[in-house]
Amino acid sequence: MNIANLLKIALKALNNNKLRCFLTMLGIIIGVDSVITMLAIGQGSKNSIKEQISEMGSNMIMIHPGNMHRGGVRQSADDMQTLDESDYEALKDLPGIAAVSPSVNSGGQLVNGNNNYPSSIYGVTPEYLDIRRFKVKEGSIFTEHDIKSAAKVCILGKTVVDNLFPNGEDPVGRVIRFGKIPLTVIGVLESKGTNSMGQDQDDVVIAPYTTVMRRILAIDYIQGIFASAVDENRTDETIDAITEVLRTRHKIKEDADDDFEIRSQQELSEMMNSTSDMMTVLLACIAGISLLVGGIGIMNIMYVSVTERTREIGLRMSIGARGIDILSQFLIEAVIISVSGGVIGIMLGIIASWLVNAIAHWPVYIQAYSVVLSFAVCTVTGVFFGWYPAKKAAGLDPIEAIRYE
Repeated sequence: MNIANLLKIALKALNNNKLRCFLTMLGIIIGVDSVITMLAIGQGSKNSIKEQISEMGSNMIMIHPGNMHRGGVRQSADDMQTLDESDYEALKDLPGIAAVSPSVNSGGQLVNGNNNYPSSIYGVTPEYLDIRRFKVKEGSIFTEHDIKSAAKVCILGKTVVDNLFPNGEDPVGRVIRFGKIPLTVIGVLESKGTNSMGQDQDDVVIAPYTTVMRRILAIDYIQGIFASAVDENRTDETIDAITEVLRTRHKIKEDADDDFEIRSQQELSEMMNSTSDMMTVLLACIAGISLLVGGIGIMNIMYVSVTERTREIGLRMSIGARGIDILSQFLIEAVIISVSGGVIGIMLGIIASWLVNAIAHWPVYIQAYSVVLSFAVCTVTGVFFGWYPAKKAAGLDPIEAIRYE
């Protein structure tokens, strides 16, 4: 018997039991649909995290005071005064750094007439906007002269503007108060929305760092330094160079701990991607259980089919059909069921992914490998779970099979 005849016999047998065939496919359909949808959600989430981190500055490096002991007591980072303006100046010309800015911040109440809003003010240099990928939508940014004179000027994020100027007034040129300090609004930032951790990036006020240091906080040290590497691939190299410069400046002994901490967006990206990958694999494994259940269903139905058609098998073998022909016939039936279910599952998976994106607004991304992998798994499932019942059919004794009732 050639393949064409075997295929024709298999299709006829499946056509005679349409409902049973469909119910057998159902496990495969649900399994493939679930796997594709879960992988699409997982990859979409990963891509979304990458985009958001990129918007925050994928090559950004953050330097903050580190924990240390003083008089046997561990000091918190908020109480540390290990960074100053000279550290910032020393890093400005360091090779590998594209931009660098000191950072000081304070929380407080913003007031404009009868409107008030609690927010944070960040004292930085103009380079901070390049590091964090902020753009000025209206007005302008403060100048080097504003920094030297500790000018009482600021730039507002969209959230702050919406709360202080709810009637759509133009904030540029208006004077607001941060606590008791009057600040002239010279610019408004473009909206960036929330980041990957759910923080509102538009809820911000930016001012010259000297203004925040001297007029608001009345301190002579900086709370942190933000920098960006020339290239994302050189981030680790740049961190090592920064560490060496700061350890030398702070006269830290070789065996002593740093009195500062350095973090990069690359570390955050790797951590978030690792978590996303783990969740994707977990979801795919859970969805893959449906494929296993579907495969067991195929095996069960094929056993039933072999039992029902025992006499048919005996008749075919008695007129010359070989064991390999019988094996191939039932194996083809199993593969047709699993592959057909896989094709339907792939189509439903693509539709389900689109619906998740359209209705729940979750980011999804269907990768070609997930479709190919699902199709390959379906074929392997059909062969694996269909082989044993097919082998049993091929091993029947023709005489005993014909006499079977």
